[in-house]
Amino acid sequence: MEGYYGRFGGAFVPQPLKDEMDKIAAAYEQLKQNPDYIKELNHIRATYQGRPTPVTYACNLSEKIGGAKIYLKREDLNHTGAHKLNHCMAECMIAKHLGKKKVIAETGAGQHGVALATAAAYLKLECDIYMGEVDIEKETPNVSRMRLLGANVIPVSAGQKTLKEAVDAAFEVYLQDPENTMYCIGSVVGPHPFPTMLRDFQSVIGTEAREQMLAQTGRLPHHAVACVGGGSNSIGLFSAFLDDNVQLYGVEPMGKGTKLGQNAATLTYGSEGVMHGFNSIMLKDENGEPAPVYSVASGLDYAGVGPEHAYLHETGRVNYVSVLDDECINAFFTLSRTDGIIPALESAHAVAYAMKLAREVDPADTILVNLSGRGDKDMDFVIREYGYLA
Repeated sequence: MEGYYGRFGGAFVPQPLKDEMDKIAAAYEQLKQNPDYIKELNHIRATYQGRPTPVTYACNLSEKIGGAKIYLKREDLNHTGAHKLNHCMAECMIAKHLGKKKVIAETGAGQHGVALATAAAYLKLECDIYMGEVDIEKETPNVSRMRLLGANVIPVSAGQKTLKEAVDAAFEVYLQDPENTMYCIGSVVGPHPFPTMLRDFQSVIGTEAREQMLAQTGRLPHHAVACVGGGSNSIGLFSAFLDDNVQLYGVEPMGKGTKLGQNAATLTYGSEGVMHGFNSIMLKDENGEPAPVYSVASGLDYAGVGPEHAYLHETGRVNYVSVLDDECINAFFTLSRTDGIIPALESAHAVAYAMKLAREVDPADTILVNLSGRGDKDMDFVIREYGYLA
């Protein structure tokens, strides 16, 4: 069934919004078969985004940890500092094709907001970004970037003032004027066609990494690791290895602990439900509503997860594991000091798990980590909260 992964996915939205989703889906199906669209997108990726991004052997980290060798897919070197531009540029191209004047979106860590503001500037579109007040305070550098790029950053003060509420606010505004605007969802979540569309746009990560690992090591990695909030960077990496004998690990944020509200480990503690227009696994409160969530990484504190991840969890193809805040922060400082690479806090979750995994598996194994973003956006927050851990 279209838009579903097993029983997960779909489009559970009001009919006016469903009509808009159908228009976007039809435009995407048309454009992805259009050689001119593909040529233009590939040209932008090569001459503007800086693709392909390299795979780096983290030699000093691997030596320090011992065990398996750790390789990093360097999405932090993608223009704007994360994987998000992979789908934002393509989404804005669809918006232009549909005759939209404005793109709107939510953002948590700010990387999606920065990427969408960048793509909107490049393609001459107006841009509104909805962001929770808590995240605005944590991610000040990215807020400044969005505004510098010409985007209108709109604070959201409802509820926990984080990513879930930002999504709510953006959807509400989108319903008011879908004719002139397009909501560019920031992950593989939301109603069809966004989970599938964004997966396709992010698959460039896995396609490149597969070729690069073969070129550098002569074989595919034994293990591939990526952080999971909504799940776009991870599904982009995993997509290239689903049919191979590669162990896949999606790393969720365990935050401060196992109690409700202390983490955002959706697949670890969640259950099936509908949120933001799609059926998946979500963290629920005692009333069955989306539960309060928490992570030190603003881009991971979401109560749901992409429907394909829910399916891969149910089938057992991907191992979904978790990392505590303290482990994430340790990985943030460790990679910075061993290899001169400052990871985003989201990416540091994947690095932290890879550090544990390297000690547990065969020392001859290779581990590929998707370094989904750089940590410039997090430095002020981390130093303020943790010092330099010297």
